[in-house]
Formats: sequence, C-alpha cells, structure tokens
Amino acid sequence: MSRNRKRLYLVLGLALVVFFAWRFLRPMNIFVVEDRFAWPVDTTAVPAVLGELRAAQCGACHEAFYKEWQTTIHSQAWTDPYFQADWKFDNRQHICRLCHTPLDRQQPHKVLDYRDRARWDPVMEDNPAFDPRLQHEGVTCAACHFRDGRIVGVLGDTAAPHPVKKLETPNQVCVRCHVVNGDRWDTFFRFPPCGTVAEIQQGAGSEPVSGELSVADIAALGCVDCHMPAVERPLVAGGPVRKARRHLWRGGHDPAMVKQALSMDFAPTTGGEGGSFTLSLANTGAAHYVPTGTPDRHLTVRLRVFDARGEVITEENHTLRRRVMWRPFIVDLWDNRLARGETRRYAIDVPADGRAASVEAVVRYHLLDEARRRRIGYDNPEPISYEIFRRRIQLAGGGGT
Repeated sequence: MSRNRKRLYLVLGLALVVFFAWRFLRPMNIFVVEDRFAWPVDTTAVPAVLGELRAAQCGACHEAFYKEWQTTIHSQAWTDPYFQADWKFDNRQHICRLCHTPLDRQQPHKVLDYRDRARWDPVMEDNPAFDPRLQHEGVTCAACHFRDGRIVGVLGDTAAPHPVKKLETPNQVCVRCHVVNGDRWDTFFRFPPCGTVAEIQQGAGSEPVSGELSVADIAALGCVDCHMPAVERPLVAGGPVRKARRHLWRGGHDPAMVKQALSMDFAPTTGGEGGSFTLSLANTGAAHYVPTGTPDRHLTVRLRVFDARGEVITEENHTLRRRVMWRPFIVDLWDNRLARGETRRYAIDVPADGRAASVEAVVRYHLLDEARRRRIGYDNPEPISYEIFRRRIQLAGGGGT
C-alpha cells in the first residue's frame, strides 16, 4: 500500500472518529423545528374584552369549560414536576417552552432569530410583556383559542362579545403541538415529542411509517373524538344549548382512559399437562398505538401461578414498548406496542404436579421508565405506574402437597 493511500485512510478514519464523537456529544435534537414550533403565538392584537388572556377571565363566561380545564394536564403543562425535571435535565431547551407555554407573553424572553438553520439556538432578549401568572397556566385557553386577534372555535354564529373565527376542524388546534413535519438527513428516526399521527396512519392500514409525515387530512385524525368527548350544553350561562366538546384531554395519566382503549380478559385455555391460562390484550379503543406518547411509556404483563401458601411456582413477564436508539443516530430499534385493532395473547402453563392453587394476570401502565426517572433525578410525588387489570383464578382441587 502506498504512503499516500495510508495517509488517506488515516484521515478518513480520524474523520469518522470525530464525526461519531460529535454525534455522541452534540445536543439531543429529536424533532424538526418547523415554523409553527419556532415562534410563540402572537398576542399583540388582543381585544380589550379578553383582558390579560388568563383562564379565569375566560371562565367568567365559559364556566363549565374552565372548570374542566382546571383538572387537566394541559393546565399543568408548565408546573408539572416531571416536565420540570426532564426539562432541567435537557438543559432547559427553549423550544420546549413553545408547546408547554405557547403564548408570547408566557415567555420570559423574546425570540429575535435563530443562530442555526435547525433553530435550536435562539437569539433572545428580555420580554417586557412577560406574565409569570399566565406562564404558570401552561396550555391555557388562549393557547388553543387565540389566533390573529380572534377567538377560534368550531362555531362561527355566536353572539360573542369578542371577534370569532370558525375552524374547519377542531383537530387544527391539536396538530400545532402534537404533529411534527419536516426532514433532516442526520435524524434517521423522527417523531413528534408527544404526537401520534404517524401511528394513526399506520394503524389504519397504510404502509408502515417511521418518523414524521405531512398530514393531508387533519379532520380525519379523530383527536377530539376520544380526547374531547361530545356534549350538549350552553357555551355561556343562560345561553342556548349547543353541540360542544368537553375540555378534558384525558390520556396516559388517567387509568380510566387507558382502560377504555383496551379489552382485557384472562381465562383457561387448552394445552399442557396441568392446563394453561391465557391473557388476551386488545387495542379496541385507540386509533394510535397503546401506549403512545413519549417512548418512556410502556405496558408490563405479569402472569403467575401460586401454591396454597401464596408462594410463586412459576412466572411469565412481558413488556410492550417502543425501544429507540438515541445516539449516534435516532433509530427505532423495535416496537411491540399494540397497534390499532391488534390483539395479543400471553399464556402461562400450570405445572401438572398438583401444587398450583391459583393463577393471576396483572397489567400495569408505566408513565416513565424507572431507569429514566433515576437518571433525570425526578423525585416523583405521584406513582409513575398504575394497575389497569388484575384477575386471579382459583384452581379447583389445587394446592396439594
């Protein structure tokens, strides 16, 4: 081999080492920052009737909607202890503010421009219009309903004292924060921070997708159908009864909502000298995968056979989750969550020696992986997992010695 060729190989080798070192050390930018993420919602042209855009001011007229909003994770989008711990761990990236506190007056600093094409490094100055009280309201009413000096909603024929603009579909509001479009060569796997649109497309029978996609039919996404149940009630006290939607946005933090998405059963099946029992787990209520949202969320299945003293004879454990490699490139390694309409079955055999007295199936929903909790230093005030199914079946004549 010639000396020049050796030098070339050496240079290429060093370049690869430097490149991969950079990929391991660079900030973790997991999604593409497109226009609607890059800038907060402009509130410079607020009609006087809307006051300071605080939720309580909206609630003075829309009381039922306000009371529902107060119970939601949206209202805690900024103050939520997990978000704060995770945000601190990720060096308080400015871009996170633009969904957790979408209004410009919720931002302590104004974004003047970005130093980089990827728009993760903003040029900022102090924001004289910053409202700390409004910031603590997280995804407040105006974050979804205020655009260009008007209140946007699905109705355009009300006698409201403020300007109103009718939306083509309420899902238009959802996609601002829950869908990410765009493309970058160096992010092999791309997905919204908490979004599910690619999963809805795939679950509906389209070709498998890995990453973001443009949304051609926002109305067909069906976000509000599950997360904002339909209701008939006055928009304001004393007003006419109209078709509206409850402002609840229940999701992974709500056990009842998760159970609504799943059909679960545990029953005897054939096979094995001592018999066997099968847990059936089906996604019958969600258009997206279960679980969904951040890749930390997962389901665990535990099947156990007990003797008469309650001691475990045999045990089967399974995990349903999305596993992602984050560095040097973001790649989806494997994903065994429940797709839309999918049924999964897990079986456990009962030993034929007569010791078995009962069998049990337990399914738990995990909001956060325990290793991740420790890594980011999240001292959780509430449990990070909860039980969504448990059934124990006593075995006739079982438990002998």
